[in-house]
Amino acid sequence: MILSCKNRMSVLFVLLISVLLFSACSSQTIGGIPEDGTGAYSNGKYRNLFLENGHSQEDITAKLNKAFQQLFYGDTSQAIYFKSGSNANGPLAYLSDVGHNDVRSEGMSYGMMICVQMDRKAEFDALWNWAMTYMYNYAKDHPASGYFKWSVGRDGIPFSETPAPDGEEYFVTALYFAAHRWGNGQGLFNYKAYADTILTDMRHHPVKTGKAGRMNATIGPMVSEDHKMILFVPDTGMNSFTDPSYHLPAFYELWARWGPEADRQFWADAADSSRKFFVNACHPVTGLSTDYANFDGSPHFVPWNPNSVNFAYDSWRTHSNWAVDWSWWQKDTAERELSNRIQSFFAGMGVNTYGSLFKPSGEIISPSHRTGLASTTATASLAATHDVAKEFVEDFWNAEVPQIFGDRYYDGTLYLMNFLHCSGEFKIWKPE
Repeated sequence: MILSCKNRMSVLFVLLISVLLFSACSSQTIGGIPEDGTGAYSNGKYRNLFLENGHSQEDITAKLNKAFQQLFYGDTSQAIYFKSGSNANGPLAYLSDVGHNDVRSEGMSYGMMICVQMDRKAEFDALWNWAMTYMYNYAKDHPASGYFKWSVGRDGIPFSETPAPDGEEYFVTALYFAAHRWGNGQGLFNYKAYADTILTDMRHHPVKTGKAGRMNATIGPMVSEDHKMILFVPDTGMNSFTDPSYHLPAFYELWARWGPEADRQFWADAADSSRKFFVNACHPVTGLSTDYANFDGSPHFVPWNPNSVNFAYDSWRTHSNWAVDWSWWQKDTAERELSNRIQSFFAGMGVNTYGSLFKPSGEIISPSHRTGLASTTATASLAATHDVAKEFVEDFWNAEVPQIFGDRYYDGTLYLMNFLHCSGEFKIWKPE
């Protein structure tokens, strides 16, 4: 059949409208709601890398429970979790950096995340109670009001009254998961109400100047509005850069769905910004990031941390962050390429022997093979596509639960969280 010019124009118009509608439905957001991607959030499937490597579910479960028992209830040479009496809200407990003899918002929030994933409500509530009793800044005139002190003594006396955003990030997500897994309680245990409050403060905290312990500080939001990125710290004297390991797009996607409605688009945009940032922040050959970085991904030097421009302790977490984002959302294939790149670099030195501190170009600073880094590099296998990914999983499987005094806290918390990731037990707990 031969169509007239008029009919051909009509057909083209219909096709054009169809394409536009398809493009709208295929874009990042539909009516302001982010797309779900094709990962675990939408299909509920979490890879068990240990099972894929041939280990039995019985052995995997036993190994996970053994690690939790050792780090939470082991003897004085093993534990990092300590009971600390009770108050009107119930039992108190803290998770300590035993090597530095302090309690950190990072570790407390990690501990809560581990507990909600392992269905340990009593320990979760005790940690949350301690954090809100000794670490939260309640005073409205305090420059860090509404934030958590990043470091306090085991007696609750603060070493620093200013915050570090990675603590708040994990507090918020652990609280949302707790609300969805166990339901909200009253007062302190209305988990969702506190998650919403903390998340709102993270973006909208007013700029305040005042005494923070023995120092003056000017504290503002934890994010850069212009770059839609998390800051290293919200102290206005040091908030012009970021920390690659603080970028958690997997969490931001959840906040874009569950957080206060006025900020949901911001967090959806922040997830996209972090994915682009990972590409810029990683060396094009080694895949290594630095501890601190400018918003364009270039290294950011500070005189009080000589490793700020190196792949060091903070950086260990960066590649697990993007791998989990891929596992949950599968929105950016660059995360697969990045995982292949950093694992290939480590494999060149030996999967079981690669070091722990490097210059971004690959020059070794510390040759010691550390469990904390082995754990996050195994989690990178959630996104990697090459055969050597299985070898990194096996290297982690064979690692002992950290017990060395100086390594027990940081390597230990990374061990537990990444064992949960690699065993498919670190899950998104959705509202019913």
